[in-house]
Amino acid sequence: MWMHPDLMRVLANDRHRELIAEADRGRLLAVARAARRARRSPAARGRAAGTLTSCETSAAVPAR
Repeated sequence: MWMHPDLMRVLANDRHRELIAEADRGRLLAVARAARRARRSPAARGRAAGTLTSCETSAAVPAR
């Protein structure tokens, strides 16, 4: 089957754009993962995080 050269060019350009978009998505995800890893500090890994945690460091407080 013979295909018109313009059609072949259009198909090649579409595929090229798809490959570029896929590479861009991969780079964006890699940057997002790296930023997320950088935000987590090693000191915060042992503590529970959530809306109910206190803002201050807790020390032994005598009961009243």
